Amino acid sequence: MKLIDENDWTKQSPYDRFGYFIAAKADRYKALLLTIEKIGLNTTVISVAGNRHLFIFPNGQKIRSAGNTFPFAGQSPYVLVAHYDRVDGSPGANDNSIAVFHLLRAALIFAEKNIGNWIIIFTDKEELVSGENFEAQGSFTLAQKLKTWGLEKVKIFNFDACGTGDTFILSTITDSILEKSDRSNIHKLKESIRLLRNRALETTHNLRFEKVLLAPTPFCDDMGFLRAGFVAQTITMLPSEEASQFEDVLRKNPEFTNLLISGEIKKTNSIRLLPQTWKNLNTPADTLARLTPQFFEQTVNFIVELCK
Repeated sequence: MKLIDENDWTKQSPYDRFGYFIAAKADRYKALLLTIEKIGLNTTVISVAGNRHLFIFPNGQKIRSAGNTFPFAGQSPYVLVAHYDRVDGSPGANDNSIAVFHLLRAALIFAEKNIGNWIIIFTDKEELVSGENFEAQGSFTLAQKLKTWGLEKVKIFNFDACGTGDTFILSTITDSILEKSDRSNIHKLKESIRLLRNRALETTHNLRFEKVLLAPTPFCDDMGFLRAGFVAQTITMLPSEEASQFEDVLRKNPEFTNLLISGEIKKTNSIRLLPQTWKNLNTPADTLARLTPQFFEQTVNFIVELCK
């Protein structure tokens, strides 16, 4: 597959459908499903608690109605997650449309390279409205189903806001929450997130990526998964200047992570210390013009290398 042309990326599959997906009045579920079908991927829609999640499996893998056998049951495939919903009034270019399309491109490369130990899930209902808790997220009820499908051992990597910047941010927010938790299986969860983190770091090392930062990030689907007993390693991107500034903020403000966890950051002046890229999310400013296509290829390469 040809490299992504940063000057003409919107004409290259699957990104040639990106404009339809972020259009103001787009039916994003329908637009995504049509895109998946257009590029010939093996997809199944599964509704859970009123949310429509789109699954992509390697070619030849399917849910078998006899015995309701789920692909990879009892195994530990990589589960690559990106939510496809967006906040009303925002184009959602970075949150989270571009991560969806990066995973679509990775799926095409998986087929070319015969990489088969993966499931891609595009989740519904990641974005919460005022008054809703994390158990209202689609990832929460979806995670509960993963257990019944025999997928307790999956390795979940969550991709969110991966379209702006050159620096990989490997989220440590789950670690911070677990440090304060008294859950009975806390040691198992801590070990699971450690293994996921090590795999992500190993992947960046294999690809010789030098711009990598471990840091807490705003919540996304990882919180819904955690509430249901699954850990997920979230991957996001920031411009190097913003990443460096954020690292400095964390060093000088030890309580910053706690403000992120509690949600109190939205009510304090500390919100000004968030990277500008994150401040743009869920606003009209989250446009295609703020994306940095010159770095798309490294994100796709990371996804492919992760699953080798």
